[in-house]
This record gives sequence, C-alpha cells and structure tokens, in this order.
Amino acid sequence: MCDHCVMNAVKDRMLSRRDLFRASAAAGAVAATGGLLQGTPAMAAGHGGVVDLTHVYDAEFPTYFGEPGIATEKLFDFAESGFNLYSLTVNEHTGTHIDAPLHFSADGQAVEEIPVENLVCPLAVIDIAARAAEDPDAQVTPDDLSAWIDANGEIPEGACVAMHSGWAAKVGTEGFRNADGEGVMHFPGFHIEAAQMLMENTGARSIAVDTLSLDHGPSADFATHYAWLPTNRYGIENIAGLDQVPAAGATIVVGAPTHRGGTGGPARIFAMV
Repeated sequence: MCDHCVMNAVKDRMLSRRDLFRASAAAGAVAATGGLLQGTPAMAAGHGGVVDLTHVYDAEFPTYFGEPGIATEKLFDFAESGFNLYSLTVNEHTGTHIDAPLHFSADGQAVEEIPVENLVCPLAVIDIAARAAEDPDAQVTPDDLSAWIDANGEIPEGACVAMHSGWAAKVGTEGFRNADGEGVMHFPGFHIEAAQMLMENTGARSIAVDTLSLDHGPSADFATHYAWLPTNRYGIENIAGLDQVPAAGATIVVGAPTHRGGTGGPARIFAMV
C-alpha cells in the first residue's frame, strides 16, 4: 500500500475512534443526569458573556488596617534564568477576597472547607449607589431586600447577595477607606437586620460588598460579620464590576483559595451574564 494510502487509512481510523469517544462521553453525561444536563437556577437561563468582578491589587491597594496587604520578591529573572518566579507574602484579607466562616468564629469552615457547590451561585445585586453617594455610612436594609424581591422575585436558593454602592470606583483614592480625622472609616455595608432577614427567610449562601468590610465603616462591633459567618455562610469583600451586571439573572463563580486552615484569601471572581 502506498504511503499516502496508509496515512489516509490511519486518519480515518483516528476520526472514527474520536467520534466513538465523543458519543460515549455524551451518552455517559446524559445517563449520569437522568437524561437532563443540570446547573444552578441562574445557569439554566443561559449566559452570553463574562464580567470580571475582581480588582487587580498590589502593595498600594487599600486595606482595612491601612498596611500593605501584599509584598513581592523576584527570585528568578527570565534574562538570567530562563524563567520568572516571585515569592509572595499576602494578608488573607487583601484585594477582592473571601471571608471564610472561620474568620469570625471559633470553629467555622476554613476557606478550603467551603463546599465547591457553594461557590457557583445565582447573583442578586442590591443597588444602593444613589443613597451611598449622599451618605457614605449607608447600609443595605431589609427594605432594600424587600424592594429587590418586589422587582425580581424571591432571592434564589444558594444566592450571593451583593451590595452595589458604587464604592469600587474609589479604589486608588483616599475616598475608598474614607477615614476621618479620628481614624474612623466611612463606607457602606450590610445592616445586621438585612443579614438576619437573609438568614431567616432565604437560602442565600454568601453576601458581597464593594467596600472593605461586610459591616459599614463606622462599625465598632462587626455585628454583621458575627451574625453571618458563624452560620457557615461566607462573605466577599472588595468586589468589583457590579455596575456591569444585572440586578438578577447572572451567575457568580468564586475562585476561592484552598490553603489549609485559611480564614479567607484573595479570589478571582467573575459573573456569567
């Protein structure tokens, strides 16, 4: 047989095997789901794009305590070694990050223990930006949640309920921490009564804020942290891009870190819209 004929014969066999594998994989997926490919309620509607909800951060990124949250040291350089490599020293609660239940509880889930199914969630965005522009100490209240429900229906099971206060636009300015002359910060957050409403009346798994804390800036007791996190729900702080997603219908994907025993950590987070 000629070389050309042999090559064509091998190619035909490879294509046939590939088609067989594809068919087998598809059949297996259907069988595993009882004939229906399933997803979260938000995913079922389908999505046409992806929005990054993560700030790029460096040593200049604002932190709650005002100290740099990350330091880098270059250990290898491409010009000298043929590759680049950095050593990182990172505060867990820097940039766009997760607050694991362990952050404000004695025995809550560490960050690597958060079930992966809780990290893909229907996204409900509560917009208080207009109010926050007038009052930096504005908070998400039960009335805000009720207004969202009136407009969009019940908060989906497993949802991430996110506060859009417009604060993400202040990153890189003193206005993000917004500390007064006595060192008290002023920025929006979740009111304890809103957190309680979500815990008592919904199946929400997480809350997210575009500020430095789940509690508003002047809080001295961290009431929302202490109410929410010990129930093995988690929080997200310094989220970005909420002005680019709808109030309802998107799916958030939370790329939580998995360092053992962590109280949280920087995360890559995006929304499918």
